[in-house]
Amino acid sequence: MTGPGLIPAPVAQLPWKIILLVFAIGAFGLVVLYSAASGSIDPWAKRQAITFFAFLTMAIIMSRFPESLWEKSAFPVYGGLVLLLILVELLGAVRGGAQRWLDLGVIRLQPSELMKPAIVLAMARFYALLPAGETRRFTAIWPAALLVGVPAGLVMLQPDLGTALMITFGGITIMFLAGIPLRLFIGGGLAVAIAIPIAFNTLLHDYQRKRVLIFLDPESDPLGAGYHISQSKIAIGSGGIFGKGFLHGTQSHLDYLPEGHTDFVFATMAEEWGLIGGCLLILAFFLVIRWGVNVGVRAQSRFSRLAAAGLATTIFFYVAINLAMVMGLAPVVGIPLPLVSYGGSAQLTIMLCLGMLMSIDRANRRASRW
Repeated sequence: MTGPGLIPAPVAQLPWKIILLVFAIGAFGLVVLYSAASGSIDPWAKRQAITFFAFLTMAIIMSRFPESLWEKSAFPVYGGLVLLLILVELLGAVRGGAQRWLDLGVIRLQPSELMKPAIVLAMARFYALLPAGETRRFTAIWPAALLVGVPAGLVMLQPDLGTALMITFGGITIMFLAGIPLRLFIGGGLAVAIAIPIAFNTLLHDYQRKRVLIFLDPESDPLGAGYHISQSKIAIGSGGIFGKGFLHGTQSHLDYLPEGHTDFVFATMAEEWGLIGGCLLILAFFLVIRWGVNVGVRAQSRFSRLAAAGLATTIFFYVAINLAMVMGLAPVVGIPLPLVSYGGSAQLTIMLCLGMLMSIDRANRRASRW
């Protein structure tokens, strides 16, 4: 029974459909992690549950903030994260052969993850401040390229190719949506195509070059560098249409599938839940992303439109790159599946995106009532 006064207005105004959908994705992720640990909540499912509910609560609280807060804080947050990326190079903790974290004692902070939504806000703020007549001029290009290039370059030094690509894709998306002429993108694409052989031989580390070569021919080293992709394909294919059943996956339980709880969690899920489970999970992500894009379409200001579309696209890049990676359609670049893969950094980034999207959506609904 509902009525005036029974449900507080701030609670009733929340976008409960999208919150419940995100909750369903996260809960399914906990089930997959429980299975990946052979039917145990330790070591992954319990920790994931704590961080998931904490970050979901944070996103709901963020939805109550005014959208103007994100616009005013875009440049200061961007600048602060650039400084943190520089500190990572000077003082960062090394883990797994990469220097990506700042050890703060209580928590290990990965500034590159936070830069993914921050670059979207900074680029949206830049084009919101730019006069409409300047959008098709060179003055709309070089500052934006600098905003993207500085953090992407610092992240490449860590090295973290996947995150650097995500930051670059987020910035380019905002440039495209802001109305930068298509000819400039075509020219930039040609320049990148020419630069790829040079970058491949000079900028990429040995393991990154090996990943690209293995992506082109994974069978050339099936027991070495190509092992991840080969086992991932086997896991996904062996699940068939309906899967082997919950807790009955063999690739992950017998340790054939490396990183079955993080980067390759989709393969773990697909083996047990099959094509049906995989399609339903992709559909759930599609609905979240579509909602985010619609928030941008309904937004009242230029900043809100660009920011909402960019934040939704950030979630899309997470999902698309991870799925392409585990299916052998893209090199392994270490991008997790949001809300499903074990780990707090990517989960925090996605919840920040969702919190800001809900804040913009709340402003849209208030404007429509007026």
